Amino acid sequence: MAKPIYILNGPNLNLLGLRQPEIYGRETLEDVANACGALAEDLGLGIRFHQSNHEGVLIDWIHEARGQGAGIIINPGAFTHTSVAILDAMNAFEGPVLEVHISNVHKRESFRHHSYVSLRAEGVIAGFGTEGYLLALRRMRSLVSS
Repeated sequence: MAKPIYILNGPNLNLLGLRQPEIYGRETLEDVANACGALAEDLGLGIRFHQSNHEGVLIDWIHEARGQGAGIIINPGAFTHTSVAILDAMNAFEGPVLEVHISNVHKRESFRHHSYVSLRAEGVIAGFGTEGYLLALRRMRSLVSS
């Protein structure tokens, strides 16, 4: 069986659907996981879907993906703008990386306009709501198939 795609979610995404629904919508992270699972099956991909509020746990999953994953889709949440450690872990991963943000970070506070993860990512999807995860999975299919 092919290596799975790791879909990693950072801090506060466990509150998706409850926290600031005017920005992030009403879908829960479980809804996103289910939609990703269904699409991945249609695309012939396996996924590992994780969320943590802890930077070190996310880094551990990135390290795990080095040996077990074909690619990483990550919504690092607020760690996007602060974590050199996540960037360093991503730089040690050899497969493709796609960065996803539910909101359009460029229409928000200026501190959200910088992403450490973008320095490693092959692409960034922002502002498409939770559909961004599905767009990323479709793109990842192309990246891991070539």
